[in-house]
Amino acid sequence: MSDSWVAQMWEEEKISEKVSDMTLRSQQTSQQQPALPSAVPKVTVSDTTAPSAEDDEDNKSLSAAETSLLTKVLRARLVVSKNNVEVLRQDPNSPLYSVKSFDELNLRPELLKGVYDMGFSKPSKIQETALPLLLAVPSRNLIAQSQSGTGKTAAFVLALLSKLDTSKNYPQVICLSPTFDLACQTGEVVKQMAKFYTDVRISFAVRGERVARGTKLDSHVVIGTPGTTLDWVLKLRVFDPKKITVFVLDEADVMIDTQGHQDQTIRIYKTLSPDCQMMLFSATFDDKVMKFAETIISDPIILRLKREEESLDNIKQYYVTCSNEDDKFKALSNIYSVISVGQAMVFCRTRRSAMGLAGKMSKEGHAVELLTGESTPDQRIAVMNRFRDGKVKLLVTTNLMARGIDIEQITMVVNYDLPVDQKGQVEFETYLHRIGRTGRFGKSGLAINFVDGHRSFQQLKKIEDHFGKKIEELQAKDVEEIEEAVGDGQ
Repeated sequence: MSDSWVAQMWEEEKISEKVSDMTLRSQQTSQQQPALPSAVPKVTVSDTTAPSAEDDEDNKSLSAAETSLLTKVLRARLVVSKNNVEVLRQDPNSPLYSVKSFDELNLRPELLKGVYDMGFSKPSKIQETALPLLLAVPSRNLIAQSQSGTGKTAAFVLALLSKLDTSKNYPQVICLSPTFDLACQTGEVVKQMAKFYTDVRISFAVRGERVARGTKLDSHVVIGTPGTTLDWVLKLRVFDPKKITVFVLDEADVMIDTQGHQDQTIRIYKTLSPDCQMMLFSATFDDKVMKFAETIISDPIILRLKREEESLDNIKQYYVTCSNEDDKFKALSNIYSVISVGQAMVFCRTRRSAMGLAGKMSKEGHAVELLTGESTPDQRIAVMNRFRDGKVKLLVTTNLMARGIDIEQITMVVNYDLPVDQKGQVEFETYLHRIGRTGRFGKSGLAINFVDGHRSFQQLKKIEDHFGKKIEELQAKDVEEIEEAVGDGQ
């Protein structure tokens, strides 16, 4: 094992190199210009044009794993939720309590220092309820639902690190994620929180990490994907699963969505001791997640932090009348020119029109980003990093980004093309999801819709009638009126 990175001590930084690899790739990519086509075709979208089957490919959503990864990338800081944690099931003989500070948890000084060094000043909603339960003696099994950005990863990382006995040189914790990149994200949190807890050693059971059969790991924590971890347990036998005291399943909803992961996870679970503490965390809490959870977790306490619902109540809606494609571009340029605070997403009907618009905006000297179904995972991460960091204010995209991705600083959404299907029928749910990218977490938002003819105006009226919300007209040539509207959305 002396030649393998998995056996190196934490301070030798081999772990850091592995878990930071994805971040470094993103940083390298982010130094380049947005990946726009060198020769952008002139695209004219008439009032009666509906997307072809080929162009309509971007109407499919990102996979659950991609959505989760991009959301984690965006969550550079904790999102404050106004919702309280619901306790759906608990042991009546075990009183439930919460903490309002990390000092109340009686953590190791090294861990407490790591928590504060990460910028956590006090526990989030999910942390203040979950942590006392996870750290209690005897251990309790837990199922917790809370969306990305609310601190659930930090909660289970703090719990698993607190459970370690670093004088024992063998794995005591398994933490499973559904993909390589998500495992790396979790590993980065572990590394940061254990910054001052230098005795901790970690191995990554992910693709590309080879260990010889019969080798005995001396790491304390194994972070991995189900397939590789199962190989390490059953085929290579590099550690004894009966000695695992904590088993964490992160991104359970994504795990269920990924082929084969359920079966692999259950096979790993069956090798564990009956006394092993089980922790399951998920961003969603539907029947499939619960059925999966209850297959491997007995008598759990169940916590749920309600998701912020998409609502039109705090989003001001406008429409802009345009005669043609050039008019739409001029209107967007005028709107872009007055975005002084916050950022905007622009939704196009097709991948082709999004590419054309982004290319034209770029040629006019505007700093924009393009995100479509043709973007690679690395490109998407790089784009989201730049957008999150405020290096660009305008993101041109398709329905690909209409759901699931919450960007706190988005104050405006522009429907360059209204969401309609191939028959020209309005997709009301897509409209709600699109404009729901703004006005997140109780903030005010602004949605501007472009209409370029009789048919699109009728479609807009159907949207207005469907949601029972008045959509006011905005004069895009009037800079003062735009500034006032944008101000309302901030």
